[in-house]
Amino acid sequence: MCSVSVSSRVSAYPIRASTPMATSLPSIPLNVISTHHAIASPFMPEVVKAVDALHSEFRAVDILVACNSTRVLKAFQKARVGSHHFGGSTGYGHDEAGGRVALDQAFAEIVGAESAIVRSQFFSGTHAITCALFALLRPGDELLAVAGAPYDTLEEVIGKRDSGGLGSLQDFGVKYREVPLAEDGGLDWNALTSAVKPETKCALIQRSCGYSWRQSLSVNDIGRAIKIIKMQNPSCSVMVDNCYGEFVENVEPPMVGADLIAGSLIKNPGGTIAPCGGYVAGKQKWVEAAAARLSAPGLGVDCGSTPGDITRAFFQGLFLSPQMVGEAIKGSFLIAEVLSSKGYKVQPLPRVPRSDTVQAVQLGSRERLLAFCEAVQRSSPVGSYTKPIAGTTAGYASEVIFADGTFIDGSTSELSCDGPLREPFAVFCQGGTHWTQWGLVLGEVLKSL
Repeated sequence: MCSVSVSSRVSAYPIRASTPMATSLPSIPLNVISTHHAIASPFMPEVVKAVDALHSEFRAVDILVACNSTRVLKAFQKARVGSHHFGGSTGYGHDEAGGRVALDQAFAEIVGAESAIVRSQFFSGTHAITCALFALLRPGDELLAVAGAPYDTLEEVIGKRDSGGLGSLQDFGVKYREVPLAEDGGLDWNALTSAVKPETKCALIQRSCGYSWRQSLSVNDIGRAIKIIKMQNPSCSVMVDNCYGEFVENVEPPMVGADLIAGSLIKNPGGTIAPCGGYVAGKQKWVEAAAARLSAPGLGVDCGSTPGDITRAFFQGLFLSPQMVGEAIKGSFLIAEVLSSKGYKVQPLPRVPRSDTVQAVQLGSRERLLAFCEAVQRSSPVGSYTKPIAGTTAGYASEVIFADGTFIDGSTSELSCDGPLREPFAVFCQGGTHWTQWGLVLGEVLKSL
């Protein structure tokens, strides 16, 4: 297994001469550069300066991408993925040609899980996480959130915010507690050592920061938390909300003891190619229980049609996802470097290890938050002529503004930003199919701020 930190300093790769394809082709010295057409940089000076400063960080990300791409490739080969797996199916899905099984097998291998279900029928990360939580919890059980308050869209799922009797965990008699974060924004390790009770049947760990101004959790921190939880109650299952965390490191939560993970395919693991879907992975019995929540008890994982060319997109997106995540990480480094130089607070800080693809920036006012999102929308390939408007959105407690001129609706991994209209008026940036996208967007942002 590769071991690499995306903030580590690495030396330049050695240049090795390649074997010429034909002896008749003239060799071209490496130091000869055409000067017939001078190319002016499209970036603002602040961006050019930041890119120069981030050379080592960018190179370290390239090594991470290579490590994760190797793991994905080996999983595809082990699953014997072939073109016959790419066809769609109809109705019950009984006529599919093995693509569902091969995709599940490859995904489970990639994340180090016993089993996985990767389905178009999961229409969001929240939906997949909900199926996982209902798989693990029964009336009278307790759910413990160990990383502070969960993401806004999970509040009604849990019952922390009234769901109107539509079937939250609380409606089904599941109790809920949470362990507040420590003052530094990380896990409160002292509080966690005594937080798990006999009735605590599931501990929820949210890997990404969500809309909180806190550090996202590394897989190392998640593994440490799992050990502390299991020491107090070995029968307590650990569920990790893995959204925005896939392929940011060279290990995933099931490799350090997580019982279940869940996430969205229009985030990291879809590689900007998957048009929909989500996944649940982990221990086989819990994956099957989550599948029963998605469909119905007794139907198992071998049902559900995937029409058209979606299965092929799932395979291709998963294969490309380490590269797409690498570009998003570079983009986050660039955002932090440029905007911190302008005096804005950023989370994570510049040039520190990343644990997800989210880069948060405190803008300090409603007006600057709106201006930032408008600048991103103007710089998008889709809907650049539209103006994002803050408003209420299903699942969110506050007014939220989104800028996401993406080819796939809601595909934050392409390039997007959003934020709740509340203090400290932070914007949360994600994605980017290439870091140069953010380089161009930042020019428009700087002019707007």
